[in-house]
Amino acid sequence: MYLKRKLSDSLTTIKGLHFGITCKEKSSHRYSVTVGIGGNVGDVKRRFEHLFNYLRRDKRVELLKTSLILKNPPFGFVDQDDFFNSIIVLKTSMQPILFLNYLMRLEKKFARKRSFANAPRTLDLDIIFFDNRVVRKPKLQIPHPQWFKRESVLIPLMDLNR
Repeated sequence: MYLKRKLSDSLTTIKGLHFGITCKEKSSHRYSVTVGIGGNVGDVKRRFEHLFNYLRRDKRVELLKTSLILKNPPFGFVDQDDFFNSIIVLKTSMQPILFLNYLMRLEKKFARKRSFANAPRTLDLDIIFFDNRVVRKPKLQIPHPQWFKRESVLIPLMDLNR
């Protein structure tokens, strides 16, 4: 069951079974990572639940928190379905590049296909923050360079700090 709340004509928040909750307070892993999740192809809310269950079983990470889900319009390439976005907070002992590779494998596991920038997708996983680190590599920018400009990140982030 999902609880929906309309914020505006184009924005709706959705609280799901595992989204909008705190899972754990403490972890034995070293780094705290904030990850943006999104998608707009297929049953995205169900895919988020599958991702949640996958992460709960994976010993390489510990799931600490999830935000509510935000349904919002696409940007960039706008001729596509609305997106569902959420934020998850994990703990891991992986270093940033290794963790990025882990997320890319997860996207692939959940049938992500990369065709063009801002294309429709089954699952998109972005590192928003990795502890208090700043990383500037061709393959990885932390904090995420556009996080503060996107409602799809800001509204779920505000929910985490409720």
